[in-house]
Amino acid sequence: MSIQADQAGYVGPAASESDEVQNLCPVDHTAFSSQKTARAARQGEAPLEQGTAGIWHARGHEEARAILRSGDTKQAGFKAELLERIPARMNRPILYQEGKTHQSQRKQTARFFTPKTVSSDYRRLMERLSEELVSRLKQWQRADLSQLSMTLAVRVAGAVIGLTNSRLPGMDRRLDAFFRDDAMSFGWRPLMFARFLRNQLRIAAFFYLDVKPAIQARKRTPREDVISHLLERGYRDSEILTECVTYGAAGMVTTREFINVAAWHLLEQPTLRERYLAAPEEERQGLLQEILRLEPVVGHLYRRATADIRLERNGTLITIPEGAMIDVHVFEANVDESVVGERSLALCPGRSLPERVGPGVMSFGDGAHRCPGAFIAIQEADIFLQRLLALDGLRIERAPSVRWNDLVTGYELRDFVVALD
Repeated sequence: MSIQADQAGYVGPAASESDEVQNLCPVDHTAFSSQKTARAARQGEAPLEQGTAGIWHARGHEEARAILRSGDTKQAGFKAELLERIPARMNRPILYQEGKTHQSQRKQTARFFTPKTVSSDYRRLMERLSEELVSRLKQWQRADLSQLSMTLAVRVAGAVIGLTNSRLPGMDRRLDAFFRDDAMSFGWRPLMFARFLRNQLRIAAFFYLDVKPAIQARKRTPREDVISHLLERGYRDSEILTECVTYGAAGMVTTREFINVAAWHLLEQPTLRERYLAAPEEERQGLLQEILRLEPVVGHLYRRATADIRLERNGTLITIPEGAMIDVHVFEANVDESVVGERSLALCPGRSLPERVGPGVMSFGDGAHRCPGAFIAIQEADIFLQRLLALDGLRIERAPSVRWNDLVTGYELRDFVVALD
């Protein structure tokens, strides 16, 4: 699943332009591009075109949003083709549901992700966990931030899902090991088959140590969480396990990477770090979303057309035929200068964006499958980073390695060592 990613080769504005930019933004634009994680900066390509093997590529913001909001597409990413083999009598995971079934499930689970619920039910947990992890760093004087962020993301998402009754500690390590390889690939070659068996053992351990105890506890005493909701709807253990894995990838893995990349930017830019720590909550969260715009954790979203899709571009009508695979390039859509303005590869908090375009642009997706946990991710990152970055003498001892995760089509930052002087 993971391969080494190339660093983007874009260089910041020329010296004659940098003074003007720095008047607007507290970032050193004479350094290399603020963007750190894309395999390549591919601006200037067609906003919508058909590529090899009949795959359509949507790179423009307008085209990407139209496709994600279209009622004539269905989920085609995250190994969706394997889910086609699920028997019709089984409940599909919410990520792969479509139409009225998906709308109903999203409506029923929306209460777990509203800003009011997150602030009232989970904020104290986020604060307590963040303080514990920062205290651990102060005690050790150095730590791998990618491990601290995984612990935080798993514990918070676990509370929302209902994974709070594990038989043994270490759910974060079990999930990390599971997502480290391509858990859904199968082949008869010895190495592929061995990897498949290893991941089956990992998913079995996750079920018996983490999921099954949570199911049993909520059968006795239901709570306001996802597992209780699924039990109420009659989901079986295997279906609940699949949902927990889906939420694990969506809510734990992605939030972890976002915290890592935000810390990387803020620790490398002292002026930006100072601005972040001094800002009110709304401004801090806007700054974090600008980082996310530049570094979307999920780089591609895939859809398959269920009917002909007609889009207009500069007066030309383009038809994507029924059955076509569509690759929505999130990174390219996020740096579309017609939407985000000039110097779109630079990190500039407070960008002027069109109405109804959020500061994260397409980073949480759009349309029916837009990430429901957007507010959780931003608030969780903000609460943790406030405490982490306030530590005197905190510095990067070793910058993270950048790898590529083909399941979520995004980056992985590992071995990110921070230390205290």
